[in-house]
Parts: sequence; structure tokens; C-alpha cells
Amino acid sequence: MKRILVAVGVVLAIAAIVVLTIVRAQAGYTKVVTGKVTRQDLVSTVSGTGQIKPKTYVNLGATAFGRITHLYVKEGEKVHRGQQVASIESVQQGANVAGQEAAIAAARTDIAAYVAAEKTQQAAIEHSKADLEQKRLDFDRAKALYNAQVMSKQDYDAKKAAYDTDVASLAQSEAALAQAQAQTDSARGHLTTQQATLRANVDLLGKTVAIAPFDGIVTNLPVREGETVVEGIQNAEGSTLMTLADMSVITAEVKVDETDIVNVAVGQVADVTVDALPGKVFKGHVTEVGDQALLRSTGVATSQSTSGQEEAKDFKVVITIDTPSETLRPGLSTTAKIETARKTEAVTMPIQALAMRAPTPPGGKAPKEPDPNAKQEQGVFVVEDEKGKLRAHFVPVTTGITGTTDIEVTGGLKPGQEIVTGTFHVLRTLKDNALVKRDTTPATVTKDDSASGS
Repeated sequence: MKRILVAVGVVLAIAAIVVLTIVRAQAGYTKVVTGKVTRQDLVSTVSGTGQIKPKTYVNLGATAFGRITHLYVKEGEKVHRGQQVASIESVQQGANVAGQEAAIAAARTDIAAYVAAEKTQQAAIEHSKADLEQKRLDFDRAKALYNAQVMSKQDYDAKKAAYDTDVASLAQSEAALAQAQAQTDSARGHLTTQQATLRANVDLLGKTVAIAPFDGIVTNLPVREGETVVEGIQNAEGSTLMTLADMSVITAEVKVDETDIVNVAVGQVADVTVDALPGKVFKGHVTEVGDQALLRSTGVATSQSTSGQEEAKDFKVVITIDTPSETLRPGLSTTAKIETARKTEAVTMPIQALAMRAPTPPGGKAPKEPDPNAKQEQGVFVVEDEKGKLRAHFVPVTTGITGTTDIEVTGGLKPGQEIVTGTFHVLRTLKDNALVKRDTTPATVTKDDSASGS
């Protein structure tokens, strides 16, 4: 029994010595998570959320007041350019057109009568001219006989009176012709006015019929047959018959944060995903970048807002889908990832490795307590093996484009170097030239580790 107790005591003593040795060996070391500087293709993206919208859509408004007599389409139905989609009661408009057409027909009849009267007067003139010529010859003979004292004064005066009468008759016929021509011209003027009135009445009648302006889909049908609609009030209840969308060109209209919009440009490619279609990615390209900032809380442009409060702002970006799909519908929620830059074989490191520190004075040592007012520079902690001990040295770096999890290194590091990547708490407190030890325990996500920046 004694021997057993002695053996147990020796084992415990040896274990205590080993533990004490390990504790002393680890004293002064900081456990860190490390990673490598690598070369890889890097893509910088900007995200935005919004909704699917057709590039071309129109709200067909009522252009006449009255009751809807027919709706020829249903919501979601395809329509073709020129197709009649709805009609409004048109009794009065139709009666006006019919009445005006009758008036025009009567006016044409009057014109025909006046033209016939012109021809009658023209014939009367020709008759008067012939009769006048006969009377002139008779008068000339009478004048010669009278001068030769062969004809009596009474007969001479009779011939002269007959000639003067025919001169007056010709003038009367010419005046009647001019009057008939004036009546014809007046009737033609009235006909032109009545034709213009008919065109106006036909236009009013046409406004009782709604026609599709292009091929598309009925995306909204807020009215029913029998309801009364009102013309001339845009977007008011009872003034919109339906909404038609041209789904041949589909866009994703998203909002991008003001801090990212400077990197977005027309022509950049984008991946568009739709919440209602999980797993599907639609390729597209940026076709419009808004130049007006929108208040995030209201969506109103800052130039139109009267509020003096500062708040987050977004910018509208329109992405045109390269290959539209029939599964896409206006209003579907969407997320777009816009590729703003791409680098092949770039030197990269994990974003979380970046830290901010005040630069160490040349030839000096870093102060024990950091000065919060000192100018900060970005860098990383490079892990180096110095005589069997690992030390972390702060190295300033310059960076380029930023990917989802990695960032481009344009200066200060080389591929293959080992750097400290976490945890966030460690990076926030780690000092230059500190002794470190690789932490090989499985990583666990904490609130500090999920925070961005250091």
C-alpha cells in the first residue's frame, strides 16, 4: 500500500511539473488566428435591392366619362398592339356622329343644287348673249335705215329699246351667275366646317374605346364592367382602366447606398436574383444610374424634400435583364450584385485582417498608451518566426478593390506571408512585436468577430 501511494505521488508531482512548464512557456503569448496572403481572381461587387419593372409600361386612363360596357381582357392576359381592350358607353357620341354625317350629306346635296343653278345661269347668259347679238344687228340695220331716212323714228326707237333691254338682261344673268357661285362657295365652306365637326365627334366616339398601344401583358385591372369612370384625372380612383406592361424588355430597379454609388457605371454586368425564384440568377447590365439622391425613409429625391434632417440616402440604378423570362413579373422583389471591378491573379488577403494603428516614430518605440488623436494608418500584423518564437509585426499596406471576403493588396505584402486574421478583439488590442501563438481551436462567431472594421 505504501508503494502504491508513493507511486501516485510521484505521478502527480511529474504532472504538476509538466503543467507548470507549459503555463510558463505560454506566459506572455497571445493566441491569434492566422491566414495567408494569396494570389487569386478578385471581383468587387456592389449590392442593391429593389423590384422587377418592365422598361415600358403605361396606365391606360379613361378618355371619356361614362359607364364601362365591356372589358375584353383579364389581369395577366397578353394583348397585342391595336387590340380593343375596353369600351365605355357611347350613345351620345354615336348620335352626334350620325347627326353630323346626315348634315354633311344634306350640305353636299345643297352644293349640288347650287352647282346646277350655276349651270342654269351660265346657260341663261349664253342665251342672253346670242339674243343680244341678234338685237345688235337689228339695231345697226335700223340705224343705217334711219340715217337714210328710210325708217321712221318710231321703228328706230323700238329697235334701240329692244337692244338696250337685251344688254340689261345679259347683265342680270351675269349677276345671277355670280350670286349662284357665291352660294356654292358658301355651301362648300359650311361643308368644310361640318366635316371638321364630324372629325371632332368621331374622335370623341373613338375615346370611348381603349386600344392597346403595344404588345404586352395586363398587369393591373382595377375596374369592372358597369363601373363609371372619369376622364382627365391622372392616377385617381376611377380614372385608370388598366396597366399594360411590355415584358419584352425587363429591368431590375434597385437602390444602391450612397457610399457605393461612386463605383457604379453604365455598362457594368450584374447578377440579379428574385426572392420568388430561388436558385435562379439572371444576367444583366447597368443601363441607368440615377443622379438624384433618394431619402431612404421616404424614397423622395433630396431636391424635393423640405426636411432638414440628415438621414441615409440611396441612388436608383436600373439593370436591364439580358435574357427576359416569362416567369418574371412586375413588382417581384429582387437583389442585384453589380460587378464594379475585376482583377485576375491579384495579391489578396482576408478583409478582417486589416487594422488601424498610429505609425511608430522612426527609430523609436510605440507608446504604451495609444493616442486617440494621433493619425491612423491601415496595415496588418505579419507573423514571423524569430528563433523559434512567433512574433506579430505591424506592417502598413495599401489596398485596391474589395471583394466579398477578400481585399486586394497593392503594396506592403507578398504572396505566402502569414498574417493575423482574428479574432476581432485580438486585432483591436494586439501590439507591434507581440509574441503570438497560433490558435488551432475551431472558430466560433461572436458579436465582436462579426463586427466590421478594427
